[in-house]
Amino acid sequence: MDVIPAIDLLEGHCVRLYQGDYDRSQVFSENPADVAKQWVDEGATRLHIVDLDGAKAGKVVNLGAIEAIAHAVSVPIEIGGGLRDRNSVQQVFNLGIQWAILGTIAVEQPQLVQELCQEFPEQIIIGIDARNGRVATRGWLETSEVLATQLAVQMQELGAAAIIYTDIHRDGTLTGPNLQALRELAAAISIPIIASGGVSSVTDLLSLLALEPQGVTGVIVGRALYTGDILFKEALRAIGPGRIQDIPPNLGFSTFA
Repeated sequence: MDVIPAIDLLEGHCVRLYQGDYDRSQVFSENPADVAKQWVDEGATRLHIVDLDGAKAGKVVNLGAIEAIAHAVSVPIEIGGGLRDRNSVQQVFNLGIQWAILGTIAVEQPQLVQELCQEFPEQIIIGIDARNGRVATRGWLETSEVLATQLAVQMQELGAAAIIYTDIHRDGTLTGPNLQALRELAAAISIPIIASGGVSSVTDLLSLLALEPQGVTGVIVGRALYTGDILFKEALRAIGPGRIQDIPPNLGFSTFA
């Protein structure tokens, strides 16, 4: 399972919000590119970036910070926040970003999502941010009547490469992921699901690993990495490639001798 560090951008800084509340942000670094290099140096093979200002403004805002991150690392990057038209999507792809995460327009303009999935195959990810099972939009400032599972099924049909599922009530709280919601989502669709929100410990990561056979192929970790509740190398050892469970115990002899 992929362990994907999150870098949330607000006014050019790397921050974390509590339950998506812009008024409850904590700055962890004033240089997001250095943060990106740190995670890659520790073994990250993919990064998750959110332009928080862009999510509110409806357009890419932290372009300079995004470009600096893209130039600083060589691993694939996924980015969301404010991508609500074709030009914005093309703009981030021009920087070398691998995946564009669409959220608000998945609810408001599904036809555009379909067109983008056709134009950029396997590069469009749908971010489904849910509050009590219903999809939130516009930087989590509004909650629609659309059910998360219903939207996921629709987006799969339109050609989305994957779904990132975030439980807003868990995000930034270190209270653990919403496993039941992830199970329901995995039962409804066949494209990969990336879990986000609430991960606080290696135990939480191991609980998600149990859902990997059902299609939960990755997990985004944010606050817990920045607070030290999870050490990235330990996360990789727990659920990443060559994880502890896959390494035969050293019994001092070969069972094949």
